[in-house]
Amino acid sequence: MTSHPPYGTPREPAAPDGGRDLPAAGPLHIVVAGGGIAGLTAALALHAAGFDRVTVVESVRESRPVGAGLNLMPNAVRELDALGLLDRLEAGALRTRELRYYHRSGGLICREPRGLGAGYRWPQLSIHRAHLQHVLAEAVRERLGAAALVTGVRVTGVETLPDGRPRLQLEHRDGARRGRASLEPDVLVGADGIRSTVRAALNPAEGSPPWNGMLVWRGVSRMPARAVGTFMLIAGDDRQKAVVYPMSRPSGGTALVNWALARPAPTADEEFLGDWNRAVPVDTFLHHYEGWEFDGVSVPDVLRAAEAAHEYPMVDRDPLARWSHGRTTLIGDAAHAMYPIGSNGATQSVVDARALAHALALNPDPTEALAAYERDRRPATTALQLANRQLGPEVVINLAHQRAPHGFTDIHQVIPAQELASIAARYAATGAFDPAAVNQGSPYEVRGPELPLGAPR
Repeated sequence: MTSHPPYGTPREPAAPDGGRDLPAAGPLHIVVAGGGIAGLTAALALHAAGFDRVTVVESVRESRPVGAGLNLMPNAVRELDALGLLDRLEAGALRTRELRYYHRSGGLICREPRGLGAGYRWPQLSIHRAHLQHVLAEAVRERLGAAALVTGVRVTGVETLPDGRPRLQLEHRDGARRGRASLEPDVLVGADGIRSTVRAALNPAEGSPPWNGMLVWRGVSRMPARAVGTFMLIAGDDRQKAVVYPMSRPSGGTALVNWALARPAPTADEEFLGDWNRAVPVDTFLHHYEGWEFDGVSVPDVLRAAEAAHEYPMVDRDPLARWSHGRTTLIGDAAHAMYPIGSNGATQSVVDARALAHALALNPDPTEALAAYERDRRPATTALQLANRQLGPEVVINLAHQRAPHGFTDIHQVIPAQELASIAARYAATGAFDPAAVNQGSPYEVRGPELPLGAPR
């Protein structure tokens, strides 16, 4: 594993069983439905744990990552570092050093150090989704072979056989190879997102993801480096918000900036709710954010520089009472899609993947392994789903507006410092990503068989 002296982390964490080498993983065939962040990380984590018969099936023929930028919290970066990927990720990312919350009037509510500056042994990364997925996909092909990532194949149905094994119905969508087939792997991992076919097969009465009435606009802008700030900002009031942060090092005097906006929608039709990647002109929403400027970062200027803008309904999933059925389970958004608050969507997907691989390596019975994985992960992600519905740490913006709608000169006369600190600490503890918990090191290390060059040791 690559050493990163600035993090000060020991590179040989103890195995979770006290140091014993785990038995070599059996020749299970594991199919991962979905080639996004959760699915690709799961394949890499399974391989690192000793499983070499892993197949990722992805419905699109060519990867076109939806969305723009995202933040990886230190607990996810820790797990990706354990997979030997941190150097590659950092080559196209930016360490997030500070988060600032503002009232829409321009008043600073609070500022928080992030990553290494907050005492973590790993950084927080602002990164373009396309770069993250590219690094993951390339690592899958290098370590598991090109045949491990199959594109143009969609899972259309799942049933559980009497012995607990899954039977998948597959549809080829790759030009001349169009057709249908079935497959009976030893384990199925549903990593196929918020509209998961695997989840729908396990929960046929659930229906569509519920919409909360908010619109989200997202995009990427290339800006002069001097105009993008050195921090991540979240600003607004109790109705609308803006998130803006740089996600690349300056190059040629410019840097990439990620932005996301949220505002209530007056109405929405079925066509809108069915199109989750609708391109719209920036002028559609720009006027709502005129005059929004925060310590030199002008939200309107960022929006005018956008390469493109897309509109989404803000949706999540109700927590499930159960993820695993026999030898089938869920990870990532398929298991626990949550509102985009607290930088936890991709972060929790990465942690899921490592936890799943760890459970399968520890338990020779796949059914017991999936049950153990779920016991570990479902309570924490359920708590985060519910916390995000209550706005998580961003509730400080609502409190500031409710108590001082026209702005303030001293935030501590509006929200006492202790109250601000407790809100942030409570949310970090909910997801077990406070520094003390994260700095203990990964709880998901296993000692599998000899790994290829570039993989963790």
